[in-house]
Amino acid sequence: MPFTALAADLDARRATHLYRQRRIVQGPQGAQIDVDGRRLANFCSNDYLGLANHPDIVAAAQAGAARWGVGSGASHLVCGHTAAHEAMETRLAAFVGKPAALSLATGYMANLAAVTALVGRGDAIFADKLNHASLNDACQLSNAAFKRFAHNDLEQLERLLATTDARRRLIVVDAVFSMDGDCAPLAEIIRLAERYDAWVYADDAHGFGVLGEGRGSAVGIDSPRLIYMATLGKAAGVAGAFIAAEPVVIDYLVNTARPYIYTTAAPALLAEAVLVSVDLIEREGWRRERLNEHIATLRAALVSTPAQLLPSHTPIQPLLVADSAVALALADGLRDAGHWVAAIRPPTVPTPRLRICLSAAHMAADVAKLGADLAGLLNGHVK
Repeated sequence: MPFTALAADLDARRATHLYRQRRIVQGPQGAQIDVDGRRLANFCSNDYLGLANHPDIVAAAQAGAARWGVGSGASHLVCGHTAAHEAMETRLAAFVGKPAALSLATGYMANLAAVTALVGRGDAIFADKLNHASLNDACQLSNAAFKRFAHNDLEQLERLLATTDARRRLIVVDAVFSMDGDCAPLAEIIRLAERYDAWVYADDAHGFGVLGEGRGSAVGIDSPRLIYMATLGKAAGVAGAFIAAEPVVIDYLVNTARPYIYTTAAPALLAEAVLVSVDLIEREGWRRERLNEHIATLRAALVSTPAQLLPSHTPIQPLLVADSAVALALADGLRDAGHWVAAIRPPTVPTPRLRICLSAAHMAADVAKLGADLAGLLNGHVK
């Protein structure tokens, strides 16, 4: 049977602690979450500002459904682009300081759309080795030469740029790296792009709403070479993504980006929800202040442990461990103590880890208890 090989592969994954399975959530996202019949403190979610179940955003989505219906009917270029989509794109562009923006249904789709439209055969991409899988897939599908540099290694990036004869050059980076929690040196990368006539495509899925007073990792960078992407399902608490850039770039994507052209537009009700979310991000700076307090609390709690906590000032706090079995054991121990923390294993990352995600929705006591319980487990599990 053709399924025998699939079953054998799954058995091998189980034997090496790499098997994955879904858990069933029985309520909305929040600091406390019902999962598989248990109430747990949620340290898995990318809902960094606690907006995913905000009553004002929920009300905006409900009003949007009443006005626009649920389905958008067609692609943006046919009859699916509503006044709500247009207003959202205008608001997002202004918020991140770019002249134009384009909305897409997911961040994965945005990355595929932009990279494959902007470069192809005869062109070259220069990509950080720790970029998200969606960026790597986009780079491979583009048919451009795909050159990777060591994580945040600007010297290697410059050597690659200095020796290319490609027609178009595109530097592709995560602005905040989703599994390490650290940031790309965007200002320095932009300077290299200007020196070597390149574009910079920055995926700020985990920086938008959190960094730069909510405006993202590229705040203060005023360069037409920057093509900025952010997702709306993390700190913004809704769904979708947008690309912000010069008008000519956005117009080019509208005309050439296949994942944008050949898919049904996201529901307009989500655009209405995003408009309210951006207002909250802009207005409620206390959410970012609380988040920074939680980060400091957790890191302080783990100082006296043998933990290898990566140097991150973002809500993503990764803790490296010896192997996948240890990662799973720690995650199980935390679940027994009432916390839900994700164990991230290869091939998603080269080194197994716990990926602890903090949110403004957490109370100080939530974070303190996680720190204390994790410290106790680490002293027993990590050598």
